[in-house]
Amino acid sequence: MDQNGFVYLDYAASAPMSEPALAAELAYEGSDIAGANPNSLHTLGRKAQQALEKTRRDLARCLGGGFRPSDVVYTSGGTESNNIALYGISEGARARDRKRTRVIISAIEHDSEIDVAPSLRGRGFDVEFVRPDRSGRVTAEALEPLLDDRVALVSVMSANNETGVVQPVAELCRAAHAHGALFHTDAVQAFGRIPLELDEVDAVSAAAHKIGGPVGIAVLAMRGRTPFRPQGFGGGQEQGRRAGTQNVRSALAFAAAALDVCENLSERRALVSARANRLYQTLCAEGTGILPTTSATIDEGRLPGMVSIMCPGVDSETLILKLDRAGFEVSAGSACSSGSLDPSHVLSAMGIPRDQALGALRISFDERIAEDDLDRFAQALLDIVRQQNGRL
Repeated sequence: MDQNGFVYLDYAASAPMSEPALAAELAYEGSDIAGANPNSLHTLGRKAQQALEKTRRDLARCLGGGFRPSDVVYTSGGTESNNIALYGISEGARARDRKRTRVIISAIEHDSEIDVAPSLRGRGFDVEFVRPDRSGRVTAEALEPLLDDRVALVSVMSANNETGVVQPVAELCRAAHAHGALFHTDAVQAFGRIPLELDEVDAVSAAAHKIGGPVGIAVLAMRGRTPFRPQGFGGGQEQGRRAGTQNVRSALAFAAAALDVCENLSERRALVSARANRLYQTLCAEGTGILPTTSATIDEGRLPGMVSIMCPGVDSETLILKLDRAGFEVSAGSACSSGSLDPSHVLSAMGIPRDQALGALRISFDERIAEDDLDRFAQALLDIVRQQNGRL
């Protein structure tokens, strides 16, 4: 609980800054390189560049999968990383082989990929979506029929941002590579939460603010052999792959947050998973009327610290506002908003009935949220659902 009495349970949207990240920012502000441009030739510029390159080494190590520091491209956020991955890699693959004019995206991707599809079609690509099974998992069996030697890129996220379902990235990557296609994964939700399967992927997106780093900085890591056409132009920064003066301050904080979560991943994962399992058991107990969105378990196929549920008969917006008044901050697992009655595209793709999907909630947290706060949240939600259903 914060000093204002709120319990923030929307870490999947953006997590509070961690102590290591805050300390890194403070150290930068007190250093002689504060404000120095890392592309300048003078002494402070070179020192800033050295600090920036160390953050690439740290992030490459945290990502794993054999990525090198030179593969790490800084961007303004996960949305930009995903955007330029789809545009840049697809166009790079087509420039190398003119028949590569197809792009396959999973139907459960973040909007930063789903919404790119019309623009990709405008650039001459055929875009197709591979659907998940009822549990929210995209299988190699579902992907295989869509693959041929015209596919430039396949993009499937490492873990879904609404349900937390972990995807079989290694299997999907191998299927794509068997047809000569490149493979990108959006690991924005998974990075720092679970070990990533990146040994064979060509590119991966990760963002700072999901793991306790600052908002406004992310990376797209691409192997040196990956064809890529830049989508922005200017001073030739990031080896010509993404123009613009780099944000050294935020890069240092990102790397500090990443080292903290990755070095303590196993211990924190076990702790957060246990708390999430307990919350699921309380909320989805017999008689509550609350349902999990997926049959995937936290121990076998779902992110720790993300609880995805549905409250049939009560819409998400009502639940969020009532929980907010009770001091608990959560988000909808659907795209419901004022004036909209459309369920989440993720839950729809999973085949979840509309009336259930409209009552979806996503509760997300890390080890900083205490068990007693989760218990109080569970009681508040159960009371609200009972009251609402009693009025139907």
